[in-house]
Parts: sequence; C-alpha cells; structure tokens
Amino acid sequence: MLRIHFTAQDLEYVRIARSSDPLWEIVCSVCRLQTDEGRLAFGPWRRAVAPLLRGGGGGGRAVAVALRSLMPCGPYIPDFLTPAVDGGIADLRQGVDRVLATPRSRLRREFTLLAESGAGAFVGPGARPVARAARLRPFAAERLARGDAEALRALGGLLTAYDAKFVAPYRPWIDAAVASDVAWRSRELAAGGTRALLETFRPMARWSPPVLEVTYPVDRDLHLAGRGLLLVPSYFCWRKPITLFDGDLLPMLVYPVAKPVQLPAVSGASLARLLGPTRAALLYEVAARGCATTSELALAVGCSLPNTCQQLAILREAGLAACRKEGRCVLHHPTPLGRQLLEESGAGSSERPLPVPRPATVSPW
Repeated sequence: MLRIHFTAQDLEYVRIARSSDPLWEIVCSVCRLQTDEGRLAFGPWRRAVAPLLRGGGGGGRAVAVALRSLMPCGPYIPDFLTPAVDGGIADLRQGVDRVLATPRSRLRREFTLLAESGAGAFVGPGARPVARAARLRPFAAERLARGDAEALRALGGLLTAYDAKFVAPYRPWIDAAVASDVAWRSRELAAGGTRALLETFRPMARWSPPVLEVTYPVDRDLHLAGRGLLLVPSYFCWRKPITLFDGDLLPMLVYPVAKPVQLPAVSGASLARLLGPTRAALLYEVAARGCATTSELALAVGCSLPNTCQQLAILREAGLAACRKEGRCVLHHPTPLGRQLLEESGAGSSERPLPVPRPATVSPW
C-alpha cells in the first residue's frame, strides 16, 4: 500500500498532465514485454511488435533487451530514466536530454540501488522470451554509473530507437486513450473539485482524507509537504499506479488509462452508413470535446435525444466512437480511427469545414 499524505496546500496543487510522458511509456511498455499480463489490453500490441523481438526490424530485439536490463519488471527501476518535470510533460527529445544530464552522484546511487534490487533476475513463470534473454548485468552499468558521456549517448540512442520501433507507430491509439481519460477526469475536477477527481481513481486508489491510499506492491508513505501531486496518465501502465522511488523528487503518480482491448476494425458497409451531416457533426463534436454526454451532443448539433442516440449507435458500430458509463451518465469519446478519419478529411479546418446542422459550441473538456 502506498499512502500519499496531503496538506491543505497540496490539495490546491493537484494537476493532471494533458498527455502521457514518453519516457514513462517506454519504461511501462518494456515492463509489459516481460510478462503476459494484460493479454486482452496488450495482446494486439505484443503481436504487432513480436517480429522485432524475434530479431527482425533493424536491431529491435537488441534495443529491447538492453533496456530490459535497466528496466526490470520488479521492485526497482532507476528514477533518472523518467526525470520529473513540473509544469507539463516534456517531449521525447527533451526527456532524453534530461536523462543524459543526470548528475554522476545520482547515477552512482541509483545503479547501486538497481544492483541491490537484483536487476535482471528471472521475473516468474509468466516471463516472455525477451525477459529470459535479459538475465544479464544492466547495460553499460559501470560506465553509466561513472557518467561516461559515450555510454550516456548510447543510452539516449536506445531510448530513441525503442520509441521509434515499439511506441511511435501506435501513438494514435495511445493519444486517443489518454485524451479520453484526461477529458473525463478534468470534467470531474471542474464539477466537484479535487475530492471528486481523487474519487475517480477507485478501485486502484481510495481517498481517505487527508491520505490517498494506493494499491502498491510495497508498503510506503509519501508526504507531499506542500509540493502538490502531478497525475500522469499512461497507456502502458497496468492495473496499479506507480511513482518515483525517491520521495524527495517531484511527487507524481503515473496511472493506467482505460484502453480498447483490440484495434478497431471497420467494414465498408459500416462506413457507408456514416455519410450525412448529422453523424459527421456528432463525430466532430465528440472529437473536439474529448468526451461528452448524449444530452450535450444533442444540444450541440440540434437533434432530439432519440435521434442522437441512434446516430451515436451507428458511430459505435462503425468503430469511430465508443462510450463508457460514469455514474448516471454515458460519456461518448472518439476512437483512434474516428480521429484519423477527421484528420484525413480536414474536418474542422478553415479550408474544408465540417458540415453541421447548426453552429456547435466546443467545450474545453
């Protein structure tokens, strides 16, 4: 159990990152390659990257194995690999630059902790081949611990190459899932304040003022002490939130977002049913808002509730929209395919405006 202790000042400084952190996605996805956990959620991705792990794809397996040695799916992963950034999430290049600028004293300390945690140990009967192949000493451990510039550049290259091969091709699905999650939690924050936001994390976390009790593999207390808490959504995080090992660093909680169990597939017949201004306007509104209730969408496009429900059902059938129930409300959100369709058609741009029954009001949530 992780117990995060809040003060009144901390409650005023709880933030939600607007996007996922590329380095945390690398770390979490490397962990997902080490076991078969989350077969429904990550099975399509694992099958897609399997050729890379079998030795194809220009050194994909070597990159994954090297990073696996630094990011074991176990009790400790060095914090320097996911540098904490306040005031927003850094892009991959900025994040890698921060990794390479880690002070030598910190590198030495964290590689000592990695060695003491049993890095490279066999992670259990569910381990995948890449995990078994990585029962080695961490990549360039001695040189990295000394702050060797060449070894650090090599690490930066590994991070960049892994992102390009294992993460970037699936960014549309990652971004869509994260955007939907952030829109939902932001709505809860706007409607009910910090308490309502923290309540959205049930059952993986329970708000028992002034402590947020988080399901965690070890027993630990984190005192925010006026620094607030940054909530970071992650596609590849699985079941349990995670945080930095060093409690003196910027407090953050990386948590898993809901994700589709498979990539959406659309038939030609389903797409044909989407033609028409009402469904096009609804798809645009859903994408622009991130998520919205049926009533909000009906008001935005000027349709009756029954007709809006029918058109949304067609969008879901075609794989362009999805929904989830939150309390008494049903929230609709776009799928990656729906966003892609709008982007490719130029919907919403000044050059090719999307036809709508009447002017729509775009919500920031």
